[in-house]
Amino acid sequence: MSVHRARTAALAAVLTAAALSLTACGSAGSSSTKAGGNDVSGGKNPKTATSLADFGGMDGLVAAAKKEGKLHVITLPRDWANYGKLMDGFKAKYGIEIEDENPDGSSQDEINAITSRKGQDRAPDVVDLGAAFATSGAKQGLFAAYKVQDFDKIPATMKDAGGLRYNDYGGYISIACDAKKVGTCPKTFADLLKPEYKGMVALNGNPTKANAAYSAVMAASLANSGSLDNIQPGIDFFGKLKQAGNFNPVEVTPATIEKGETPITIDWSYLNAGYAEKFKDKGIDWQVTIPADGVYANFYNQAINKDAPHPAAARLWEEYLYSAEGQNGFLGGFASPALFDAMKAAGTLDTAAAAKLPAVEKPFTTFPTDDQTTAAKKVVTENWAKAIAG
Repeated sequence: MSVHRARTAALAAVLTAAALSLTACGSAGSSSTKAGGNDVSGGKNPKTATSLADFGGMDGLVAAAKKEGKLHVITLPRDWANYGKLMDGFKAKYGIEIEDENPDGSSQDEINAITSRKGQDRAPDVVDLGAAFATSGAKQGLFAAYKVQDFDKIPATMKDAGGLRYNDYGGYISIACDAKKVGTCPKTFADLLKPEYKGMVALNGNPTKANAAYSAVMAASLANSGSLDNIQPGIDFFGKLKQAGNFNPVEVTPATIEKGETPITIDWSYLNAGYAEKFKDKGIDWQVTIPADGVYANFYNQAINKDAPHPAAARLWEEYLYSAEGQNGFLGGFASPALFDAMKAAGTLDTAAAAKLPAVEKPFTTFPTDDQTTAAKKVVTENWAKAIAG
């Protein structure tokens, strides 16, 4: 969908280091590429290509993608983790048009688009999904296995071993508010229940559909004696917030923040940090805190639609996002890229951008497993509506 800005690279270092701590051939012949999934170099179908080798290298992939001429993405707001600049950079570099459908949609919308548009040219080529949705999509067999050049440098805990999905960028759940409208901004989940915040506290979407909102519920659970195995206390917390009259059902967007409709938001740190930067010249004092009582961090995932209408362009997009240019692009949007540590070691990390990441005092060190995420998502789906009903 900042500033409390004692800014530091702690977020990126912690996210990547934590993940690391949990880790325990095509020919280079002619490129007779055709759009829609026909032969590329060596007679390989782009839809089944699993690495650059199947295209005979980067030149072969670029040629195949340019022949397709288009990339269909979905639910990528331009102000989300710097996606606007990333899409512009891809188009400028390769001359491939990008169609960005439903930019304010949810992870569930992406899954729905893949399943409902199978075989259609308007189906999404690639998706950017929260962990719960990436896990379920992989289990449903919706994604193509593809390993980018630096796949081996992505920590084992941050990817599917077969290349069905892999983390791209991450951040912390944060609480932010317009200090000019709110006065004293809340800094913890406990603060959000105070009577002075009547009708102010909003989420970025519905937690049964949107990963940002789902993650806010998980953070609230951790703030209320819950755990990665027990998200129910987070659902109960938002039930209390609703009963207190503090829950605001308006879904957060940059427009709702600018208009003052959502003066307090619970959202990813990189989004809130970006909003602070965006609105500082518009009289909005957007202050951001990573709440000490509910510290939760996670990454989003990239995946390629198994039936992508532009399969070569989809694979080129992934190569671009996991290049130094692409990973630093996420970093420029206040998000921690999956290859942070590898790029730091290689000397390709944008250290100035890394120094601007929001600070975190209590690092999150244990990411949920796929089984924990699947179980928690089920509980939220079954119990969210009744918790905030009435």
